[in-house]
Amino acid sequence: MSDLRWHPFLREWVGVAANRQNRPQLPKDWCPFCPGSGNVPAEYDVFLYPNDFAALSRTNEPFDPGQEHLYGTTGARGSCDVVLYHSDHNLPPSQMSAGQWRKVVELWTSRTRELAANPEIAQVFIFENTGEAIGVTMPHPHGQIYAFPFIPPLVARELDAASADPECLYCKVLREEIAQAKRLVCGNASFAAFVPFWARWPGEVQLYARRHFAALTDLTDQEKTDLAGIIKQIRVKYDNLYGFAMPLMMLVRQAPARGHHHYFHFHIEFYPIQRSATKIKFLAGVESGAGTFLNDTVAEDRAEELRSTEPL
Repeated sequence: MSDLRWHPFLREWVGVAANRQNRPQLPKDWCPFCPGSGNVPAEYDVFLYPNDFAALSRTNEPFDPGQEHLYGTTGARGSCDVVLYHSDHNLPPSQMSAGQWRKVVELWTSRTRELAANPEIAQVFIFENTGEAIGVTMPHPHGQIYAFPFIPPLVARELDAASADPECLYCKVLREEIAQAKRLVCGNASFAAFVPFWARWPGEVQLYARRHFAALTDLTDQEKTDLAGIIKQIRVKYDNLYGFAMPLMMLVRQAPARGHHHYFHFHIEFYPIQRSATKIKFLAGVESGAGTFLNDTVAEDRAEELRSTEPL
């Protein structure tokens, strides 16, 4: 059983999930996500797996936003899914085919539609953690889907900024990045990827839809194919930058499940933590304590490095 505790100074919810303390840590002799484990089908392609150590669960008490007060607590009702990209334990995301990525996009979309239909869900948040340096506990290639009963704080801040602009803020940024071109990494008919001017992570990439829409459920068939292809392209570039699998976070940004958010623009963010072949970006005192990022790399330089990195 998990709950949420109100942080009165930051005015945000903190999840308390003691059940996650005992989850396996990089087991060497078995994998629950591999065929034969008894946890997954004997054969599968992309597969949705309920998280065994969920921070948010349908069995938790309901969420009550009225508990936003000193020492307030409420139920962490929601869901946590694991998206198994494929059954091959040793095939990294960068080496998946664009067709396999298309299957992942389809699963993201169908699960978003299903979760968003639940009136208790406020935000469907899709992400991937890759690499031991990120803190991954299971090496089998996978991502996750969290269904929150509230809008997470960083999402709320982005929504506030976007809603304050009379035009789509994302469309303005995208037009400027395309016009300047110096921070572009790659693109296709439906999407463009660039290292943002304000990048906080070394080699951070933002992937914007060229067409203005809010969520995965708004994708056309061609856009799904193009999204799969450019995700594949970006992942290959990252892994070939230093010749090893890049530890990173991939975050799918879509509009909240409730309300009207015409100003929001679908995009994906990539946060790599490798600032050089031998050095990692850690979130230490300034970032964690003050909330101000210090980036040791220059956006324009890193964009050029990624742009010129070709598949091996």
